[in-house]
Amino acid sequence: MDHEPPTVTRGPLIVLSGPSGVGKSTVVDRVIASAGLNLRRAVTATTREPRPGERPEVDYHYWTRDRFEAALATGEMLEHAVVHGRDYYGTPRSEVDPYRERGTGVVLVIDVQGAASVRQLYAGDHVSVFLDPPTFEELEARLRGRGEKDESIRRRLDTARRELERRGEFDRHVLNGVLDVAAKDLEAIIREQFVSRDSDKG
Repeated sequence: MDHEPPTVTRGPLIVLSGPSGVGKSTVVDRVIASAGLNLRRAVTATTREPRPGERPEVDYHYWTRDRFEAALATGEMLEHAVVHGRDYYGTPRSEVDPYRERGTGVVLVIDVQGAASVRQLYAGDHVSVFLDPPTFEELEARLRGRGEKDESIRRRLDTARRELERRGEFDRHVLNGVLDVAAKDLEAIIREQFVSRDSDKG
C-alpha cells in the first residue's frame, strides 16, 4: 500500500524593516544563531560597495549595476528599490520561495520601500516587523560609528526620517535599545509564526 509522503508546512515569512543604522541584520543574526529555529536570513543584492568587515554572498550579494538591471529584466527579483537616491537594493526570488517550500522560515531584512512591495505580494502570508531605534540621536551616533563620510551619513539620516514616518504600516514593532532584549522580542514574534502554521496544519 502506497503512503503519501508527509506534507511539509510552508515556512513563515518575516519582513523586517527599519531605518538605516538601527541594527536590523545584527538582531536577526543573533536570533538565527541562538533560537534553534529552522530559519534563515535572505541575502539581499545591492550595487553599493561593501563596508569594512562585510562578507560577499553572506551579508549581501554585491552586484554591478548591469548585473542588477539584467536580473530585473528577466524577472529574477522579488522586489527592489533605489535607496538613498543612488544604490539598487533588492531580493532575488531564489532567496525566499525555495526555502519556504522546504519548511524553512525566511527573514527579509529590507528597506521600507521594499517591505511595502513584499507585503502586497505576500498579503496574508507574512508578518511585518519594524525595528525602532531608542532615539533619533542614538541612530545618528550608530551611523557615525560606521566611519562613513559625512555626505553618506546625511543622506542616510534624511532617509531614516522618512522611514520612521512609515512605521505605522507594520504589524509589529521591536525596540532595539539592548541587543539581547531586541533579539528575544523578535524571536518571540517569529516563534508565534511557526506555531500558528503548525496549528493550521493540524
